[in-house]
Amino acid sequence: MNAQRTERREDTVAAPSRFPLREIILFGALLAVILSIYMVMGTAYSTRMLVEASCYAILALGLTIQWGYAGQFNAGVMGFVALGGFSAMLFSVPVNNAFWGTELPGELGRVLLYGAAAAVVVYGATKLDRIGVPKKLRTVIAVVLAVVLYLVVISMLRSVTGEIQSRAGFIGGFGLPAWTGWIFGGALAGAVGYFIGHICLGLRSDYLAIATLGIAEIIKAFLKNSDWLTRGTATVSPLPWPTPGPSELGFTLARALYLSVTAAMIAVIFFLLHRAYHAPWGRMIRAIRDNEISASAMGKDINKRRLEIFVLGCILMGIGGGALASFNSLFDPNGYLPLNHTFLVLVMVILGGPGNNLGTIFGAVAVYIIWLMSEPLALFLMQGAVSIGEGWFGWQPPGNLDSRALQARVFVIGLLITLVLRFAPNGLLPEKVKHHG
Repeated sequence: MNAQRTERREDTVAAPSRFPLREIILFGALLAVILSIYMVMGTAYSTRMLVEASCYAILALGLTIQWGYAGQFNAGVMGFVALGGFSAMLFSVPVNNAFWGTELPGELGRVLLYGAAAAVVVYGATKLDRIGVPKKLRTVIAVVLAVVLYLVVISMLRSVTGEIQSRAGFIGGFGLPAWTGWIFGGALAGAVGYFIGHICLGLRSDYLAIATLGIAEIIKAFLKNSDWLTRGTATVSPLPWPTPGPSELGFTLARALYLSVTAAMIAVIFFLLHRAYHAPWGRMIRAIRDNEISASAMGKDINKRRLEIFVLGCILMGIGGGALASFNSLFDPNGYLPLNHTFLVLVMVILGGPGNNLGTIFGAVAVYIIWLMSEPLALFLMQGAVSIGEGWFGWQPPGNLDSRALQARVFVIGLLITLVLRFAPNGLLPEKVKHHG
């Protein structure tokens, strides 16, 4: 008994913490860069940059939960960001009386109920083997029912949505505060993540990446082609802010107030993740990541925990996507790109350090600054080179410097990720796992 108590006391003693010199140097350098940008680019532009970087930090924290904590390589971040943006639009845009003041909502609701009933019928057909129906026959019945009912429901839905587009444009929103859209965006992304997780989390990491990438494209295609729901490529604008906007406070003060909201969100998320990471739940998740067989042998429910972590990461991506869409005051399904909303978030997590929440925040802000400032810096260097070439050598200047400077962003990010993977493969602030002994 005494030996057990001694062992427990020893397990609670952690190795002494080192002085955070690296963190102080990196964040100090980042602060110096931000202040320089404020001096050169102005307050309004720089504050906008920080707000967008803070929204990306929320996305990156969602990814570092999945990838850093559990080793789940989610290449479909874009899809969950788009769901968050859609929810922010749906809940905050004013009510469209041209739709709600007619019989169209009742017709749409009736079709959706038919769709739900069809799903229940198909699900029931998959369980016919429990009453003695052979499994092969059960499968045939379920497939035939699914195809027939899908064709019937989709035909009814197209008829109703066509009426909505011709008479009302689209269904509009609910006219609620923007923050309600963020909350429901997280819930929607989490629900979709739960459905995806049941199907995809049994795949190996490379196949999981391919599956999530394809699902993100499906989500984007659905939002882009559902004109009755999202106006498709026509976009929805403006989206209301949860805080007073530029028309009331001016660009600088309004953006600073928005930044305070996103910074508070990051602080709360960071606190909760820090507590969870150092709790038994966090140690169990890392044990599953590092040695799934051993964790399973100790009686851990691997599939349940992996699904938990995947859904939690998707929820943060949905919240961050809602905050980003509201700040841009625009919902454009065509504007969600794998480069901007998946690859860039991956680079942020890789640079900061997968599994390190503080490193992820640093990586998000640093990478977004590099991404945004690469274009004006490249344009400045190109213009300098052109003036030298014209004055010294008589060269004819190219006429598309702006587009070339824009492409420099991709080159700079590619160079950055190559250097990080070569010289700091675990990130600039690697995950710190305390060993108890």
